[in-house]
Amino acid sequence: MSAVDKAFHGLRHMIATGRLGPGERIPPEAELGEELGVSRGPLREAVRMLAALGVVEPRHGSGTYVSQLRPEDVIGSLSLTLELLPLSGLLEVYEIRRVLEAHVASKAAARRTPETVKTLFSLIDAMEATEDPTEASELDHRFHAEIARAAENPTLATLLAVFRARSRKYQVFTLPEGPEMRRKSDADHRVMATAIADRDPGAAAGAAEAHVAQTERWLRAFMPPVEEDEDTSGDTAG
Repeated sequence: MSAVDKAFHGLRHMIATGRLGPGERIPPEAELGEELGVSRGPLREAVRMLAALGVVEPRHGSGTYVSQLRPEDVIGSLSLTLELLPLSGLLEVYEIRRVLEAHVASKAAARRTPETVKTLFSLIDAMEATEDPTEASELDHRFHAEIARAAENPTLATLLAVFRARSRKYQVFTLPEGPEMRRKSDADHRVMATAIADRDPGAAAGAAEAHVAQTERWLRAFMPPVEEDEDTSGDTAG
């Protein structure tokens, strides 16, 4: 195990076991380095790694503190690694997304307010009106985010937002089949919104699961070609 790994796992263990709780200042470098058996360099690198994950917060002139460790913040850091997944890995994630989108749609149907219903149908109207694939993708994201918000579980909403952000890298609506795909997607959205408006959790869950499954099929069938950054002529870099 490298010195950086030793420092990283040591600090993580202190936080995981509750020795360092949310909002607490971590010990000074000299004290912490001595306890973990590492020098300041690896310790600082470990702190940077934990800061990138939203676990600690360096404060200029004050020290480094454990974050509030809110589930939605920690889950959000998954985007750092999830965005690296190839399409094959993303499609495995879609199995999880189908279950979770169905769950939040069901909860949204049970808990929806008139404002939620108004927002959902307003977003659908905007999606149907625009001819810009990028705008349509953003409106689609906002539609699903509104359903997740209405389900009243910020952690689930954040996790699904991370999943959707990765999916949006593949702009299927820009493909030749895009207009027909958009029409199908918009129709699915109306079914979901209607079930939520009707306070029908079962119908909302079924509509959400079917919608995500359809998107998964599109990704499998219409995946845009992957751009190669490196020279594929046979030469290798020195």
